[in-house]
Amino acid sequence: MPPRTVRVWDPVVRLFHWTVVIAVSLNLFILKPGRLYHRYVGYVVIGVVLIRLVWGFVGTRHARFSDFFPTPGRLIPYLKALFRGEEPRHIGHNPAAAVMMLALLVLLLATGITGWMTTLDAFWGEDWLEELHGGFANAIMVLALVHAAAAIIESLRHRENLVWSMVTGRKRA
Repeated sequence: MPPRTVRVWDPVVRLFHWTVVIAVSLNLFILKPGRLYHRYVGYVVIGVVLIRLVWGFVGTRHARFSDFFPTPGRLIPYLKALFRGEEPRHIGHNPAAAVMMLALLVLLLATGITGWMTTLDAFWGEDWLEELHGGFANAIMVLALVHAAAAIIESLRHRENLVWSMVTGRKRA
C-alpha cells in the first residue's frame, strides 16, 4: 500500500518556484546580460515575486507567511535540533527553509529592481549599479545552490523526495 500523502504546495507556489528556477537559470547562464530577452525574463521574475508576496497573505495554508515565518521562537529551537541531528520534519517550510525563501525573495526583487534601474536614463552606464545587480545575481546563485543541497540532504534525512513534492504538490502525510 503506497504511503498516504497530503497536498502541501498549491499550483501558485509550484508555478512560482519553477518559473523562478527556469528564469534565473536562463538569466545567469544562457541569456546575455542587458539584452532584450534578459530584461524580459527579469520582468517576469519581478511579476511572479509580487504575485508570490500577495499569495503569502491570501493563499493556501502552507503558502501563507503566517504558516512559516521564521520567528526566533520557531527558528532557534529548530536550529538547535538541526545541529543535534534531531530536527523535526515539517509538512510546509521548516524555519531554516523559511529564512532561505525570504532571503531569496528579497534578492530576486533587489536583482530585478537594480536591473530595471540600469535601463533608466538617470542610471544609464553606472558601473556601481551594474556591479550591485551582478552581486545580487551571484548571491542568488549561491543561495540557490545551498537551497538545492539542503533540499537533497533533508530529503535523505526524512526519507522524502522534496524536489518531487514541488512537482506534484504532495508530501507524505
